Amino acid sequence: ASAASWRNATDGLRKLGWALEGTGIDLVVSPGLVDVAGPRIHSRPVAGLPLLYVEEPTFTGARRLAKSAFDVVGAGALLLLLQPVLLVLALLVWVEDRGPIVYSQNRVGIGGRRFVMHKFRSMVVGADKIVFDAKDHDGAGPLFKIRDDPRVTRTGRVLRRFSLDELPQLWNVVRGDMSLVGPRPPLASEVAAYDEDVHRRLLVKPGLTGLWQVSGRSDLSWEDSVRLDLYYVENWSFTGDLRILWRTLRAVVDRRGAY
Repeated sequence: ASAASWRNATDGLRKLGWALEGTGIDLVVSPGLVDVAGPRIHSRPVAGLPLLYVEEPTFTGARRLAKSAFDVVGAGALLLLLQPVLLVLALLVWVEDRGPIVYSQNRVGIGGRRFVMHKFRSMVVGADKIVFDAKDHDGAGPLFKIRDDPRVTRTGRVLRRFSLDELPQLWNVVRGDMSLVGPRPPLASEVAAYDEDVHRRLLVKPGLTGLWQVSGRSDLSWEDSVRLDLYYVENWSFTGDLRILWRTLRAVVDRRGAY
């Protein structure tokens, strides 16, 4: 039955192509490959038939080394250029309540390796010990945020609105724990709740920014966040990273989904 259906579809496609001859209308056929980017798909003739060839995703080699070198050089340059800004932000965080300037938290990186991620503190001291009811959460699954979180300080709201609280992670990029672009760095508790497929997020370094950040940030559901991260893992490229970095600047200026 499946072979007959395939023949019928092929015959129909051929007749459609004939019908469009001379009309100036192009025939475009979707290969039906979900979450596989164009650069990985090539057409190759096999026994006289044009077949689609899908390249394996790249996780090692010269391209990966180039990405790591770009991360270190880029993050190092940004740390030097932004020193005055970082000092002002650190002072603002400290002045509000005289608490710690940087909030550090254990996260899971490439291959499941643990590392300490740094951010400017945007919440009151001891905020992680305050428990909220699940109905107060925005989002589903292991990823959630509270839109009007009462634990966030006045300075913290400004930092979060423009994603300035993330700037200390440039040091994580220089250290090699993170990349400028990649999936969101998860907590160990999140990784423990992963389905088997979601573990593919750990095949690359987590990023300071990524597809989910430029596609809605905290407004995205857990499922959408995972889908975008997995798409990035499967199809990353250097030019794609540059596009995400550019879109990140626009997303920060527009302040969409940041809270």
